[in-house]
Amino acid sequence: MPKNFIITFLLLFGLSNSLKAQFGFSHEVGAILGPVAFQSDYGQRGDLSTNAGNTGYGIGIIHYLNFSYKAECNCYTPETYFNDHFKLRSELSYNKTDFQHYGRWVEPSRTGLLATQLRAMRGSTAVTNIGMQLEFFPLSIREFTATTGSFAPFISLGGQFSFYNPRAWSELGPLNTPISTPIKYYNATTSQGGTAWSIVSSIGCRYKLTELSDLMVDLRWQYYFSNWVDGLNPDPTIYTENKANDWNVWFNVGYIYYLN
Repeated sequence: MPKNFIITFLLLFGLSNSLKAQFGFSHEVGAILGPVAFQSDYGQRGDLSTNAGNTGYGIGIIHYLNFSYKAECNCYTPETYFNDHFKLRSELSYNKTDFQHYGRWVEPSRTGLLATQLRAMRGSTAVTNIGMQLEFFPLSIREFTATTGSFAPFISLGGQFSFYNPRAWSELGPLNTPISTPIKYYNATTSQGGTAWSIVSSIGCRYKLTELSDLMVDLRWQYYFSNWVDGLNPDPTIYTENKANDWNVWFNVGYIYYLN
């Protein structure tokens, strides 16, 4: 399945080349890397140790359509508000996170069976994403492009399609047994992969490093339309603290190069 994502990303890149030939857009390519805090059904809701503990990493390759500049003629496109304030971003990314339970229910002072079972539960998920975002730059893209050392803040909104591959297990033995599994998690775990759509939004800033390269930082929020991405899904009608779908926050640093 990830192979299909890569093929689709290459097709999108080919489509953007076709658009360039027809409409005169220019291109930017780059790479991103950073930590991912995954908000899952593991751990105590709203607990700092849970948020800090269930953290993984993400990497990705990105491509931009720059509407303000024509690479083939080394000239600007006709000046419009859209051309000077928007870019279209395509992305292929991967993130992986390991999970365990944190919070007051697994504190050392708790010695009962439930606490022992929770402390022994483990999980992980690996997610491959492909999608697009429309980025809005409140300041002029042309002025930013022409000024080395300048900054360009942005916000974005888009969608992605994801293939997730979760795992769930217990150090006490197979899941769904009285020894290993709290009743809350009976038949509520999976190690089967699946797919899901998601909404992606971010806020960030670019720094003009050289004439043809930028550094970028952004903080992303990604909300999946599934509660199985982490491999854990207790009955939301009974355990309302776990009713929200899975989501993550990703802080990444990127390098972007302008193609002529």
